[in-house]
Amino acid sequence: MSGALPGGSAAGARPRGSAAGAAPFILGLDIGGTKLAAGVAGEDGRVLSREVIPARTEEGPEAMIARLVELGRRVLAASGVSPAAIAATGISCGGPLDIRDGIVREPTNLPGWIDIPLVSRLTDDFADVLERKPVYLQNDANAAAMAEHRYGAGRGVRNLVYLTISTGIGGGVIVSDRVVEGESGNAAEIGHMSLCHDGWACPCGSRGCLEAFASGTNIARRARERLAGGQPSSLSALSPEAVTAREVAAAARAGDPLACAVWDETVAVLGAGVGSIINLFNPRLVILGGGVTAVGDQLIEPVRRIALERAFSSMAAEADVVIAELGTDIGIVGAVAAAQARLAEQA
Repeated sequence: MSGALPGGSAAGARPRGSAAGAAPFILGLDIGGTKLAAGVAGEDGRVLSREVIPARTEEGPEAMIARLVELGRRVLAASGVSPAAIAATGISCGGPLDIRDGIVREPTNLPGWIDIPLVSRLTDDFADVLERKPVYLQNDANAAAMAEHRYGAGRGVRNLVYLTISTGIGGGVIVSDRVVEGESGNAAEIGHMSLCHDGWACPCGSRGCLEAFASGTNIARRARERLAGGQPSSLSALSPEAVTAREVAAAARAGDPLACAVWDETVAVLGAGVGSIINLFNPRLVILGGGVTAVGDQLIEPVRRIALERAFSSMAAEADVVIAELGTDIGIVGAVAAAQARLAEQA
C-alpha cells in the first residue's frame, strides 16, 4: 500500500526539496524473497511514501528488476519530493553480495539472481529522473541493523546485534557505532551459524544452521512434518500450505501439544543461538526483528531468558534482548540508512 504520512505535499504544492539548501532525501529499495518494497525518506528516517508488492521470484531477476524500477518511480512521485533533492538510492537485499562492486552474487531466497550487476542496472534505469545519482547496495540484515541503530531500538547504543527472524534468518552487527561488513559486505550471516554439525539440511548447502531450524519457514516445516507423521493437533484442520509459523504460535498459545513442542524447541534453539551471539560480540543489545517476532512476548521472553542463561555471566549482565522498533518499514529504512552511511563516508 502506498501513501504519504501526515505532513505530505498536497496536490499542486511546491515539491519538498525544491528550495536551495534543502536536506537531501533517499530513495530506499528493499528486495526480499516474498516482497519488493520502496519508499522515500529524509535525514530523520521518516518515510514519506511507501509501497509494497509481491516479489514473484519465479519470474526471475529481469522481471523483478523491471517491477522494482516502476515501484521506485511511483513512490518518488507520491512522496512530493523533487528528484533534484534525492541524494542517492539505497538497496537492501539478501546476500551473498559484493557491495563494493554492486553485484548480487547468489542469494538463497532469490532463484536465478546470479552475479547480477544491480547497482549499474539501477543507475541506468533511474538515469532519466535521478540523473545518475549514486546507488548503494547493502546486505539486508546489515541495513536493518544500521536502521535500528540510527532510528530504532538501538539509538544511542554503540554495540548491538540485529537478528531478523522471517522467511530466513539474517544478522547485522554494529561495533563502536559502525556496521561490520567483512571483506565483501557479507559478514554476520548469523542465520548460517551451524549449531549442529550434522543437523538439519539448509538451502545454503550446510547443515545444522540456525535458519534451517528456527526461521518462520522452518518452524512451519517442522510442524507439517509432525502432522504428516500422524501426531494429533488442531493444526490438522488446516491445509498444509496454511500451516505457518503464525498459526503454530497461535496453536501453542492455545495449548496444542504438537504446536507447543515445536514452539518450545524453536525458542530453545534461538535462545542458545542468541547466547552464542552475546559471547561472540559482547553487545549491549541483541535486537530481534522480522515477521516471527510479531508474536511479541511469546518469543522474546523465553529467548531472552535462555540466551542470558547460556551466555557468560559477565557479558549477560551487560546485555539485553529486545524487539525491533521499526516494524514493517525496516527494509526501506535500512536501505535509506545504508545510503546515508555511504554518503557520509564520502563527504
